[in-house]
Amino acid sequence: MPNDLANVVVDSLDAPTIDRLRATPSTHPARILLLYGSLRERSYSRFLTLEAERLLKHFGAETRIFDPHGLPLPDGAATDHPKVQELRELSLWSEGQVWTSPERHGAMSGVMKAQIDWIPLSVGAVRPTQGRTLAVMQVSGGSQSFNAVNQLRVLGRWMRMVTIPNQSSVAKAYEEFDEAGRMRPSSYYDRVVDVMEELVKFTLLTRDVSHYLTDRYSERKEAAEKLSERVKLSAI
Repeated sequence: MPNDLANVVVDSLDAPTIDRLRATPSTHPARILLLYGSLRERSYSRFLTLEAERLLKHFGAETRIFDPHGLPLPDGAATDHPKVQELRELSLWSEGQVWTSPERHGAMSGVMKAQIDWIPLSVGAVRPTQGRTLAVMQVSGGSQSFNAVNQLRVLGRWMRMVTIPNQSSVAKAYEEFDEAGRMRPSSYYDRVVDVMEELVKFTLLTRDVSHYLTDRYSERKEAAEKLSERVKLSAI
C-alpha cells in the first residue's frame, strides 16, 4: 500500500482530539491588555480605549492600559529600557489584547506600530503574543475606513494571535465623543460593545488551550531534529 504521507515525519504528527480541547477552566478574570496609538492630549483612540476598558470591566475582565508616552522608537534604545520592559511584561501578563489606532495617511499610526514592533515574536522559548486573543479598532477623522484595522489584523496574524471576527471603526470621531471624552450613544458605540463582549468570550474559550491550539507540526519536527543531533554528538 503506497504511503500517502511520504514527506511527513510521522512521529511528529499529532492528530487533534476533542478531549485535549476540554481543559479545566481557569477561574481568574480574563486578563486584557489595551494599547492605543496616539500621544495627543485629546486622543480619540485613547477615549475609545477607555470606553472599551469600562465595558471589559463590566464583563468581569481584569484590564491594563499601556501609556505609550516615553516609549522609544524601535531600535532607538536597549531592550532594558523601562517602557519597553513594561510593555513586554504586560504582553506576557495578558490573555487577550485590544489594539486601537487612529488612521493616518490611510494607515495605522507610527505610535501604534512602534508598540507592536517592541513586542518580539519570541524571547528565547517564550512567545509574548502567541495564542492570545486580539480585538482591533480604529478611529478616523473622516468617513469610515477599515485601513488601520485591516493592517492590525495582518500584524495580529504575524504575531500568532487569535484575532476575533468582529471589529470597530469609528468615523468622524470628533463627533462621537463629548467634551469629557465619553462616547455618545450611536451604532458605533453599539459595535464597541459587541467587540468587547466577543473578545471576552473568545478569551475565556481559548486561554486554557492556547498552547495546544498553537502547537505546530513543523516546530515539533524541528525540535525532534535538534534533539537527535544533540544525542548523536553526545555519543561521539
